[in-house]
Amino acid sequence: MVDYLSRHPVTGLLVAKDDRILFEHYQYGRSDADRLLAQSMTKSIVGMLVGIAVADGAIESVDDMPERYVPEFKGSEYGCTPMRDLLHMSSGVDFGEQRDGGRDLNRLWRDMVLGAGIPRKGTVNSITQFKVRSAPPGTRFRYASVEPDVLGFLLSRVLKTSLSAYLRDKVWHPIGAEAEATWLLDAEGLEVAHFGFSAVLRDYARIARLLPWDGAWNGSQLVPAQWMIDATSVGREPGRTTEELGYGYLLWLLPGKRRQFALLGQNGQRIFVDPASKLVMVHTALEENRETFRVWSAVVDQLA
Repeated sequence: MVDYLSRHPVTGLLVAKDDRILFEHYQYGRSDADRLLAQSMTKSIVGMLVGIAVADGAIESVDDMPERYVPEFKGSEYGCTPMRDLLHMSSGVDFGEQRDGGRDLNRLWRDMVLGAGIPRKGTVNSITQFKVRSAPPGTRFRYASVEPDVLGFLLSRVLKTSLSAYLRDKVWHPIGAEAEATWLLDAEGLEVAHFGFSAVLRDYARIARLLPWDGAWNGSQLVPAQWMIDATSVGREPGRTTEELGYGYLLWLLPGKRRQFALLGQNGQRIFVDPASKLVMVHTALEENRETFRVWSAVVDQLA
């Protein structure tokens, strides 16, 4: 572990087994008091909130279309895509996450997050401007950051509160988080559902500890157990992304017969979960490196 840390710009690394921290280390000037950016791990947190909202009855079914809950989505491609397919990132709507230098993601940021257009598009119009469907819903995986944004806006509408407040009441306070988290807001003051969540390392570890118990925390079911099982399973073709990884409900599924999954964010943000052993690993960094997956495999081999 020390050798790995010496070779990569890792800002924080924590390994825990159930409620015991086995290893915790900071470098590059970070400490246990610093909030560290989740990058796209934020998407997985939004997926958990969708599951809680279903259990609370705010959403009847993830087979519903967003336009049922958000009239402004009516007539748009995302409005008539089942939420289940948004969770699987298999809407079939053409969104160029990486194509042409990230053209569509840049447009989404300019319009929705920065509000730079004149006149401003607003959150809904920034999302619904992507109007070309290149495949039927539920038939093809394609990573698209806009899809959790559809779900995030829907949540804010049906819950009649902010995602931050809902997360605070349903998860953050119940798990005894030691510090406040922050969440980037878009130009309309809504949480950006695909990015921008920040927390201290040990609070990420608390979220991680919730997951191998399928959403249970010290006897209380914070996230529905069946939701966590469904979220970390591949039952249909859209969940297969590459030979190495699968995709559940805004969660990455690791290869092998053993059930393991991960929250992944750009530049090396990682939370790995092994439910059988209750092992988790939280990793924050300044840049990507593939060796992180080998480190996790070694941790499981030695400690599971």
